[in-house]
Amino acid sequence: MKNTVLRWRQAARSRVRRVAEFGGIRRQPLKQYRNSVRRLYSGPQGAVLKFSSFFSLHEPLMGHLFKSGRFDASRFDRIVDVGSGAGQIIRHLLKTARPDAQIVGFDLSPEMLVRARERLKSDRPELVAADLMHLPFRDNTFDCLTCGYVLEHIPDPLPGLTEFARVLKPGGTALLLVTEDSLSGLLTSRTWKCRTFSRSELHEACQKAGLKWERELWFTPFHELMRLGGILVEVRKRSPE
Repeated sequence: MKNTVLRWRQAARSRVRRVAEFGGIRRQPLKQYRNSVRRLYSGPQGAVLKFSSFFSLHEPLMGHLFKSGRFDASRFDRIVDVGSGAGQIIRHLLKTARPDAQIVGFDLSPEMLVRARERLKSDRPELVAADLMHLPFRDNTFDCLTCGYVLEHIPDPLPGLTEFARVLKPGGTALLLVTEDSLSGLLTSRTWKCRTFSRSELHEACQKAGLKWERELWFTPFHELMRLGGILVEVRKRSPE
């Protein structure tokens, strides 16, 4: 009976998702869609991203996740932040990573990197323009990767996750934050022209990419109770047998 109810709920969510989610990500050719994403973040919407992240509480809550040690950035020597945007995650990495840790950030939009540099007021992070499906880094470069609400900007997450696994050292850790197929996630999908994920499909994609699902995280107990904040998960690159 329990499995039947679960399957019914999943089917219902899938139907709602097909109707309410931004569909352009699947209808447009990939190159055309990626160019539209770059324009979106390079334009006025990207310019106010730091404010929307603050007022939606995502950035302060992310800061608490790092400061509380629930995700301990001081463990790592080389950290890369995927889709750095206005520096929302790098800002907290600068405060919680070790002073000698290397921090690299990249974004599809060069304009966002300029905004991040101006906001961070620090020369410490190396910022480069790059596409998450074609990372300009050697294999096994980083022992930590952070990715906040970026995977939803590619129709199929597997190429991106495979690149994450490639640049991570064996046993390296990735912190993924992804828009979930909840009501609030579907609203985000419309606003930022992206897709959403169910936990099961993200888990499956991570497994295929060689990233072991270690543990799920929540911003607060309230977020866990109400299933808010999207999917926060720590994954680990499998070491060779």
